[in-house]
Amino acid sequence: MSIESVRTFLAVHAPDIDIIELGESTATVTLAAQGHGVAPGQIAKTLSLRCGERVFLVVARGDARLDNRKAKAAFGGKVSMLGPDEVLALTGHPVGGVCPFGLATPLAVYCDVSLKAYDEVVPAAGSTHSALRISPTRMAELAKAEWVDVCQDVG
Repeated sequence: MSIESVRTFLAVHAPDIDIIELGESTATVTLAAQGHGVAPGQIAKTLSLRCGERVFLVVARGDARLDNRKAKAAFGGKVSMLGPDEVLALTGHPVGGVCPFGLATPLAVYCDVSLKAYDEVVPAAGSTHSALRISPTRMAELAKAEWVDVCQDVG
């Protein structure tokens, strides 16, 4: 169902974007980068986070790590990752397939500025075997995301 919700979202909002389905899992940054023939940083990983009672998504480049100090400043408190069951229930996507499109629950979406290092990024598309190619700017526009700086600098 998850990939179908992304497919439906794209049909309405971005019919020019195709979902790429691979035979092997792309559930990790390493697997996704290998499967799509891109640098790990080009994988747009979607983190499902909580800060107090707020639940939201942060999309960051695949080789970036969340900076707790920056995240606390940006979101007003300590952030923590959601568990796999909660991720699936709130997003409709399994861990490894989470993306900011076709969400089961309306959630705030943030894109880390680290994504802007690339002209094209590869976020998942609702399953552990699917993805799409898109510019970071267009991804943020489609997801109605706000740009934030919450990751450690990638050297």
